[in-house]
Amino acid sequence: MERILVARALRAFADGYVAVLLPLYLQALGQGSFATGFLSSATLAGSAAATIALGALAHRLPRSRLLPGAALLMAATGAGFALASDFWPLLAIAFVGTLNPSSGDVSVFLPLEHGELAAESHDPAQRTRIFARYALAGSLFASVGGLFAAVPDLLSRGTGVDPLLALRAMFALYGLIGLAVWLLYRGAHFARDAAPAPATPLGPSRPVVVRLALLFSVDSFAGGMLVNSILALWLFQRHGVSLGTAAAFFFASGLLATASMLLAPRIAARIGLLHTMVFTHIPASLFLIGAAFAPGADLAMGLLLARSALSSMDVPARSAFVMSVVTAPERIAAASFTAVPRSLASAAGPSIGGALMGVGWMAAPLLACGGLKIGYDLALLVAFRRHARMGKVSP
Repeated sequence: MERILVARALRAFADGYVAVLLPLYLQALGQGSFATGFLSSATLAGSAAATIALGALAHRLPRSRLLPGAALLMAATGAGFALASDFWPLLAIAFVGTLNPSSGDVSVFLPLEHGELAAESHDPAQRTRIFARYALAGSLFASVGGLFAAVPDLLSRGTGVDPLLALRAMFALYGLIGLAVWLLYRGAHFARDAAPAPATPLGPSRPVVVRLALLFSVDSFAGGMLVNSILALWLFQRHGVSLGTAAAFFFASGLLATASMLLAPRIAARIGLLHTMVFTHIPASLFLIGAAFAPGADLAMGLLLARSALSSMDVPARSAFVMSVVTAPERIAAASFTAVPRSLASAAGPSIGGALMGVGWMAAPLLACGGLKIGYDLALLVAFRRHARMGKVSP
C-alpha cells in the first residue's frame, strides 16, 4: 500500500506541473492555439480510450504486470515529448501516452491502483481511510507540482538556459518520474483477489456500475460548469477581486479541500459511506448557491471557502463505495467504467458555464452547478438506499 501512495504522490507531482507547462511547451515548439487545443484533447481522448480498454481486459491480466507496464508507458511518454517537435509525432504520443492536462487523475493508473488498494483492505473502515490517504497524496502533491512549474522560467532567467531546453528538461523529468514509479511497482508485492477472474469484465455488478456511471456523470458535468477558471472569471467580473486576492482564495480553497479528505473516514465510520457522500455534498451546494446571491466579495468568498471545506469529503468515500458495492474481480472494470463517463461529462461543462456568463447570466453557473449537484445527491441516496450502512462501524 505504501508503494502505491508514494507512486500516486510522484504521479500527481508530475501531472501538476505538466498541466501548466503543456500549452507553453507546445507554443514554444511553434504549435498554434488550434494545435495546442487539439493535442490537449488527444491526451484526454487517449486516456479515456485506454481506460475503457483496461476495464474490458484487465480482469484477465494481473496488476503485477499492468501497473509496471503503465509506469514504463509514462517513462516513454516523457521521453517522447522531450525529444519530439513536430505535430504528428506529438499527437501520436499524446494519444497513446499518459500526459494529463486536467486537474484530476484520468490515467490508466487510477482503476489499477483502486483495485489494488481495495484488494489489500478488507475492512470497510480501513478501506475508507486508505482511499482518503490516496486522495490526499494526489491533491497535495499536484499542488506542489503546480508550483514547480515555475522552474523553467527561473532557470532561463537565472542561468541563461534556453527556455525551450528548460521546458524539454521538465518533460524528461516526467519520464524519469515514470521510471521511479516503475521501480516502485517492480519491487512491490501485489495482493491476490480471493475470487477467480470472471469470464467478462462486469458480471453481477453491471447494473450497479451503470447506475453509478450515470449518476457520477451528472455530478461531474455540474462540477465542470464551475471549474476554477470559470469561478475565477466570476470573481473578477462579479466582484472585481484582484489577481492577488483570487490567488490567495484558491490556495486557501485547495488547502481546505485537501484537509477535509482526512475527515471523511471518521464521518463514514459514524454514518456510512453513502451518507457521507450525500450529507456533506448537499450543504456544500447550498453554500455555493448562497454565494451566487452574496452582495459582496468577502461574503461570497467566505461561502465558497465553506463549500470547499465540505465538497471534497465525498472523494475518498466515493472510491471506497464503488469498491464495496461490486465483487472483488470486477473492481478494476468498475473503476474504469465509472471514471471515463465522469471525465467526458466534466469536459462538457466549462464551455456551457462560460457561455452562460458570456450572455450576462453571471449567477447561472453557480446556481446550475449547485442545483444539479443537489439533484445528483438525492438521486444517489434513493438509488442506493439499501447500501446506506456500508462503511459504518457498529458501536
